[in-house]
Amino acid sequence: MGRTVLVGLALSVAVTTCAVAALVVGKRVRGRKKWKKVVNVLREFEEGCETRVERLKQVVDAMAVEMHAGLASEGGSKLKMLLTFVDNLPNGTERGTYYALHLGGTNFRVLRVHLGGQRSSISEHEVEHEVERQPIPQHLMTSTSEDLFDFIASSLKEFIAKEGDGSKADRRELGFTFSFPVKQMSVSSGILIKWTKGFSIVNMVGRDVAACLQDALTRKGLDVRVSALVNDAVGTLALGHYHDADTVAAIIIGTGTNACYLERIDSIIKSQGLVTASGRMVVNMEWGNFWSSHLPRTVYDIDLDFESPNPNDQGFEKMISGMYLGDIVRRVILRMSLESDLFGPISPNLLVPFILRTPLMAAMHEDDSPDLREVARVLNDIFEIPDAPLKARKMVVKVCDVVTRRAGRLAAAGIVGILKKIGRDGSGGITGGRSRNDMKMKRTVVAIEGGLYSSYTLFKEYLHEALEQILGEDIAKHVILKVTEDGSGIGTALLAASYSS
Repeated sequence: MGRTVLVGLALSVAVTTCAVAALVVGKRVRGRKKWKKVVNVLREFEEGCETRVERLKQVVDAMAVEMHAGLASEGGSKLKMLLTFVDNLPNGTERGTYYALHLGGTNFRVLRVHLGGQRSSISEHEVEHEVERQPIPQHLMTSTSEDLFDFIASSLKEFIAKEGDGSKADRRELGFTFSFPVKQMSVSSGILIKWTKGFSIVNMVGRDVAACLQDALTRKGLDVRVSALVNDAVGTLALGHYHDADTVAAIIIGTGTNACYLERIDSIIKSQGLVTASGRMVVNMEWGNFWSSHLPRTVYDIDLDFESPNPNDQGFEKMISGMYLGDIVRRVILRMSLESDLFGPISPNLLVPFILRTPLMAAMHEDDSPDLREVARVLNDIFEIPDAPLKARKMVVKVCDVVTRRAGRLAAAGIVGILKKIGRDGSGGITGGRSRNDMKMKRTVVAIEGGLYSSYTLFKEYLHEALEQILGEDIAKHVILKVTEDGSGIGTALLAASYSS
């Protein structure tokens, strides 16, 4: 009987062991299947974001063609190609004291810039200037134009009063950066098309923004003339040109993105008869709205666009600017979470649009710690995903890399598109027939501003890599990207100097 009991126990243990083994094997098989689904999500995303050099060159050509179409007729392209009436960029010989106001959202800035008549060849930090920042009171954002601009004029008056005895000087010249949609009428006037960023002053739409500010300055007894009305990109080009006369274009690439460049006046077909002393004019591209079938668009981009406040608008911006990159990453992580339990139970925070800001995405992407501690911290703090395994953290870094690589390379293609249009890409331009070998390439400087480029190292590296791949090493060495800082402030004051009476 004892032997029978032992045999029975052995059989029970064997059955139990087999059952446990089957469970373990089954769990491993299911785990592998789920992991394979996650890998497939990443692979499909990588394929959808592919930016081979051949494709980038197609984007370059499309950008140049759309620029040409936008210059030919109003509404002829997704690119607005707006005239700025700026044909006289600062060149370093300007002298005197000039002012700038920047109204870009819920804050505004006032600057005073002192110019000595000698170009600085090192950096914009050598331009002597003072700046003050002030919040716009909430009630003024929905009040009247008179209330808003009287407040701004009063702040400028206080700023000038701090100069002491020198405050009774001759008439002052002011540049005004107004970061809202405007139809430019001259270098110093423009009609407000619509408010954004929480402003809703009904009696302002359709009126000349510069004239409203000028009237307020007069009411406050200030002898100040608004001599230039510009946007951020134009101010950046002005600052770049002040330091380097070879600067031909400017790119803003931060939360949003835009570009402007110097165009020959005879190429602006939609404004035939327009004459400038220099034979050139700065064109504001509004390139965030660029679109081409050659852009590598994924289901995540389509969903983001559909759920955005401006569907079918700003397609290029939604692929390359800081406002959107973090949210594309969030959408991919959400899809991975739906396909497997790699990140544990699905966190409700993964469903919140724009909860992952691009600076935090960059911090995860550039995390070089062995256990990816920064990735774990962001997953826990932002998405409330605790204890994500190391392989999940590595997957997140890979997603960030795919998003950033595509953005940087597409931004490079956009820049080369501008260079192609003006014949600075070594090909002779959009209608040029000369080969690279029989052209002498001019030194070409592009001013660039914005945190995505200046603070996100991997984005910058991907952009430079693509620039060299598209242009080729021999041409790329003649193209210099120069970081500027505060084009919307210092650059605008420099334009006030250029257009001072």
